[in-house]
Amino acid sequence: MTSFQHRKVVGDAHEERVAEELVLRGWDVSAWGQGVLTEAVRSALRGTDSSLRWTPDLVAAKGSEIFLLDCKSRMTSRATHRHAVERAAVMAHLQLAAWTQLPVCYVFDNLDILTPHDVLVSGRPGPHSVRGSGSAYYLVPTARSLAFDEVFGAGQQGTGQLDAA
Repeated sequence: MTSFQHRKVVGDAHEERVAEELVLRGWDVSAWGQGVLTEAVRSALRGTDSSLRWTPDLVAAKGSEIFLLDCKSRMTSRATHRHAVERAAVMAHLQLAAWTQLPVCYVFDNLDILTPHDVLVSGRPGPHSVRGSGSAYYLVPTARSLAFDEVFGAGQQGTGQLDAA
């Protein structure tokens, strides 16, 4: 399995977990973003600077509330207690939030929550990654994060629905 394929498997599992946690809290969840595109389209997008490259993974609704969620797997350092978010993603998500007038948030492996604004305000530029795309990142102390339950409510038996796009 290639490095990309392994990251995709890990990322898909994290998206599924986030969706399940939301459903347990009564949210309806649909896959969104590149996960609903064909491999050929995803591959073509990777070769562009389009903001569509950073379309969030999930959309969740509960009543009149809607969130766009970008699931970030393996983006938290246990050694430094910082979350990493690609700078280009933050810029794209700030634009998306302004355009759609919907909140965008990042959900990390431990279910910590940050918004693009949180990252921009609290983050510090980190070095370019030596793995993966080599992209520049913002690093944000985990202490700046919100708890999943604080944003989406406490877990309980789900009344929500998981929509397998």
